[in-house]
Amino acid sequence: MTTKKVLIVDDEERIRELVQAILEDLAGWDTITAGSGTECLTIAATERIDAILLDVSMPNMDGFAVYEQLQANSATTTIPVILLTAKVLPTDRAHFAQMGISGVITKPFEPTTISDQIAHILGWQE
Repeated sequence: MTTKKVLIVDDEERIRELVQAILEDLAGWDTITAGSGTECLTIAATERIDAILLDVSMPNMDGFAVYEQLQANSATTTIPVILLTAKVLPTDRAHFAQMGISGVITKPFEPTTISDQIAHILGWQE
């Protein structure tokens, strides 16, 4: 089985670094990080990515705008996207599901379980 590769997109460097360390150390996955939506779109279109962990609240291009562009590109439309967000209303979850978003992890998240949450959402259990 090949190692999973996750693209972590967040404008907060400390969150990117924390999630990257957890996913690499605890889950044994490869990670790439992006600090902006634009960077995310470039990486997703050129790298083989198994999933994207996408922050919703980012300057310039928020997570929803990034997601729409990922969906519009045939090279990236099949990559599962998990939103990382501090603000989730119950109605949002239904809306996200309709949009085709794989799942939502709320901030603040529990660092020790985030890789399990991602694996659960994406069906990556061993």
